[in-house]
This record gives sequence, C-alpha cells and structure tokens, in this order.
Amino acid sequence: MSIALAAGRARSDIEVISRAGLPLAEFMEESANALLTVVPFIAGCFSSTDPATSMISSTHKLGDLYGRNDADVDWARIEYGGEPDATHYDAAASAGHVAVGIHATTGGQVERIERMADLVLPRFGYVDEARVVFADRAGVWGTMSVLRGSDDAVFDARELAFLASVAPALTRGIRTGLLSQLARRQTVHPSGPAVIIFDSSDRIVQSSPGAQERLAQLSAPGADPLTYIQALVSGARRFASGASPAMPRTRTRTADGVWLVLHAAPLGGLGDRAGDVVVTIEEARPQEVIDIVAAAFALTIREREVVGAVLRGADTKEIAASMHVSPYTVQDHLKSIFEKAGVTSRRELVSRVYFDQYMPRAGSDLAIDGWYATV
Repeated sequence: MSIALAAGRARSDIEVISRAGLPLAEFMEESANALLTVVPFIAGCFSSTDPATSMISSTHKLGDLYGRNDADVDWARIEYGGEPDATHYDAAASAGHVAVGIHATTGGQVERIERMADLVLPRFGYVDEARVVFADRAGVWGTMSVLRGSDDAVFDARELAFLASVAPALTRGIRTGLLSQLARRQTVHPSGPAVIIFDSSDRIVQSSPGAQERLAQLSAPGADPLTYIQALVSGARRFASGASPAMPRTRTRTADGVWLVLHAAPLGGLGDRAGDVVVTIEEARPQEVIDIVAAAFALTIREREVVGAVLRGADTKEIAASMHVSPYTVQDHLKSIFEKAGVTSRRELVSRVYFDQYMPRAGSDLAIDGWYATV
C-alpha cells in the first residue's frame, strides 16, 4: 500500500472513530491503531486535559509503555514543574504548533530537553518523541506523545504533518469520549473530605481518610493516580514562585463516570514545613460539570445561555424574554444544541449535561461534607 493511500485510509478511519461516541479509553486505543499504520511507534501515551487549565486529567498508555507506571510521578514533576521548553505542550499550543518532533526541534541534540536527558533516555532508551496537542477555541483537551527507539528512524516532516492533519478529529473524539460514560448509580463516596499534604520534597506527610478512597477511584490500568496529584503539586510550586499565574486545578471523569475536581495550593509555614502543598479532591458541583460539558459540545455563548435557562426550568417564552430575542430564535438555538449534544428533547438534554451523575441522588440525605450521601 502506498504511503498516500495508507494516510488517506487512516485519516478516514480516525474521522469515523471520532464521531462514534466511544468512551475515552476505547477511542484512544482505536485511534492509536489507525495512527500506527502511518506513523509507527514503539511506545506512546494519550492524555486528556482540563481545557480551562491544560492540566492532565487522564492517561492511556500505548505499546511498550503500557503497564509501566514506575516513572509516571517523575514525568509529572518534570512536565509541570520544570522550565518549559519549545516542545512543552503549553509552549507548543501558545506558538500555534500542533505536532512537534524532539529530534527535529533540537537539531538532533535531544539531551537539551530536560525530560529526555533525565527520564526518557536513561530510563527507557527512547531517542525521539513526537508530541501532539489537541486543542480548539475552548482550550487544550488532550495531548499525545509517541516514541521511537535507537533502531528506528526519527519522526520526519511528513509524519508530523500527518499527525497535525488528524488532530482536529482526535480533539473531537476526546471531547465526546469524556461525555460518553454514564455515572454508575452506586459510586464511591469517601468518608469525609479528601485532602493530601506534600512536603517540600514531594513526600506525602498527611492525608485524610477519604484520600485513599479518592485515589482508588482515580486508579486505572493506564497510569499511577499520583501522576495527576504530582502534576498539581508541581504546578502549585510554580505558582508560589511566580512562574505561573494561577493555582492549578483539573476536572477529571473517573472510570465509573463521576466528575471530580482536584485542586492544589501552596501552604505557608516555617522551618521544615516551608514548601508544603495541599491537594484536595472532591466531587464536581453541577456548574463545573455544565461548563466543561458545554465546551465539549462546542456550544456558542448564546447556546450556553439557553442551556443554563433550560436547566433552571425556564420555558421558551421565559428564555426569549430573558435573552431579549424572539421565541423563534430560542427554538433555533435549541435545535442547534440538540444536534451538537445528540439529543432530541429538553429532558434528554438535562440528563446528558449532568443528571446522569446527580439526579439519582436528588432528594437524598446530605453527608457530613454537605454533599449528597451515597444512594
């Protein structure tokens, strides 16, 4: 098969897969198989990110990296705490670069990149990496890294161009994949707030009883759950030093379909407590879920206003009056929203946005933390 034919077939396959509504891990696996036919690699890693902050929220490893989690925390420490370079995901996104090759960017001097010199080369022996950013106007939804060993050719311009060309479809698949998993009726509800405190050496020095339950909920075959925690801790240290403008946070959806919010903040302290960072993990409130779901559906500002009104129970006339438009305009907005969300009614829309997570517990008793008790 010619290179052009293989690229065309893979591009078509990825386009179809991205519209199939597959759960995130399944979408990542299927699309990786299609990519392999055009851009061979021996190892790789797909990650989803919170589009509001670009912080990692889930990981799916590929090839030689699958099941190898021993270096995950070190990777997070370098990726989110080190000095950004031109191949850093945020730097690439800011520069408008979709796909970058480490060998191509450094002129073959890959040791100039901290993660290559301190982690990738000595721990794994991979000599080149291609990185792809999956972004739209809402932000960065995910990233991908694929790697090659010393016996492989480096990633060339044609391969990087192909990766860039399929990035929009992959972005779509990541967005919809986040929404395809319904929450289970029986879900984990930790016994109290989930709080973890790290010291200046990134060691856990204190944690609440609910922390281990939340970490277990974050666990998946693809990565050490402390990867996401370490990314936040490293981001908090950058914020404390003035290198980052905002404290890090991320919204993630667990394997059982529940949205969680993870925050990190530096703590004040003296002596051996200077440099402590606190991480909190809690179930996302409805508005936080609405925001990311609306972004995933690529709703316009006006469409988000309509969705908000629908969730408040307003009818068409009330929405029209509040938005100072005609009822016909509201109906046009609703038609567009239904198409983007893949629903046919307001009831389905409400369920699709967040009631699969919250409605089963509506009316139930509240737990000690003021949130719904377990059903």
